[in-house]
Amino acid sequence: MQLHHKFIETAKTYGKKVAVYDQATGKDIVYERMLLASLILMKKFSKYKSQYIGVMVPTSAGCMLSIIGVLMAGKIPVMINYATGARENSVYAQERCSFKTIITSKKLLEKINVKPIDGMVFLEDIMTTITITDKLRALLKSKFSVKLIQKAVHKGSEDETCVILFTSGSEKDPKAVQLTHKNIFHNINNIPFDIGPDDIFLANLPLFHVFGITVDFWLPITLGCSMVAYPNPLDYQIICSLIREYKVTIMAATPAFYYGYYKKAKPGDFDSIRFPVAGADKLTSHIYEGFKKLYNMEIYEGYGTTETSPVISCNRPGATKPGSVGKPLNGVEVKIVDIDTDEELPPNREGKILVKGDLVMKGYLGDIEETSLRIHKGWYDTGDMGLIDDDGFIWHRGRLKRFVKVGGEMISLVKIESIMEKFLPAEAICCVVDVPNPTKGADIVAALTTGEVDRKHILKQMAKELPAIAIPKEIHVIEDIPMMSSGKVNFREVEKICRDLQDNNKKKKIKK
Repeated sequence: MQLHHKFIETAKTYGKKVAVYDQATGKDIVYERMLLASLILMKKFSKYKSQYIGVMVPTSAGCMLSIIGVLMAGKIPVMINYATGARENSVYAQERCSFKTIITSKKLLEKINVKPIDGMVFLEDIMTTITITDKLRALLKSKFSVKLIQKAVHKGSEDETCVILFTSGSEKDPKAVQLTHKNIFHNINNIPFDIGPDDIFLANLPLFHVFGITVDFWLPITLGCSMVAYPNPLDYQIICSLIREYKVTIMAATPAFYYGYYKKAKPGDFDSIRFPVAGADKLTSHIYEGFKKLYNMEIYEGYGTTETSPVISCNRPGATKPGSVGKPLNGVEVKIVDIDTDEELPPNREGKILVKGDLVMKGYLGDIEETSLRIHKGWYDTGDMGLIDDDGFIWHRGRLKRFVKVGGEMISLVKIESIMEKFLPAEAICCVVDVPNPTKGADIVAALTTGEVDRKHILKQMAKELPAIAIPKEIHVIEDIPMMSSGKVNFREVEKICRDLQDNNKKKKIKK
């Protein structure tokens, strides 16, 4: 089955139920209305010749309907990041995937102050072209049986690509990830939580990221749940009030977003939450313990990648180890291999994480070489380091690229961060990066969001737990540490800022 076919089943089953409490328009849209609107958009999108159609719309019913309409028309949505460099990302996507049409919104472009580029088509303009005939035809079609409606829309294999998503680009240029219907279905069919149509999802993650499109959209809309759609995950106070108002039961967020909610929430805001899930970055003990103490809420940390649709593993009720990223989902094989020999390692030995199963992407569009480097005999090389303990829990140690060789030894930047955080104020964020050193190969430096700390004391305490070569040489204050729109730290930008600060410090010393 394909995802839009499953949506048709859901829409026919839960016709009068609210699918989306759409904060962008202030409207509550029921499932039968979602079906009708998607059929109208299918007709509009069918006229575009390209196999791919860009979608650059904030998290809303409009974005969800655009995705469904594109799939119903037999085309593939290419999700474009509008939060960081919308114009550049649009051009990059068009060139990478060889298409022209991008569905977007005039309101969005005005808000982010971006001028339209060739190929952009506005939802506002599409709405003005919808005739009475269009509406009547779609209405008639929506009254058909599930099977007849499914016959009237594109029908293909579950192995067809259902979305193109771009990797974050936090380490290098974004790659175009091809996820299939089978990939997404594997994830939503194996989520380790007891979720049903009575649940209400907070849908505030951007749908141009895999965490958002799978967990905030396809999971609830194929189960018949209601979604509270809000386009900006950084509006922490508003989101907390929405959770309280709509009695949200399921929420997924990055640790950075949880930290924002932690600071802005009021007692009682999270009383309705059954399953709060964290992913995309390391959940610090500050945040985990803070929520437990203040709001009596245990956050379930998981682990995934864009290339795995995304969830690989997750903590869950009755099977939780704080600090770990849980056990693999059903149908997912995980093994740890030596970074030099690729030999499979026994439990509790740290190495590279490899994953196998129906969740693994088809490949990178237009990049056979990179695909073959990352997928071998069905095993996807995550590029992450970690271990599996005796109980089957995965402990994520960070990106392999976040390990650095200093004096011939492999040093984990993530481990340095976790130790440093123990000696920082709860509100402080730290990021550890490496900068080039012509003698040692690299210097380790730290960036903090606050300068109100005793640096000497912190470094002295860290020296009790880390070798001398792993102690940061410098601690820089960066009040606003650059973040990706996904909520991850933008390591490339942090590294660049630290390099510039190091260079400036050297120049000042030379002048003296």
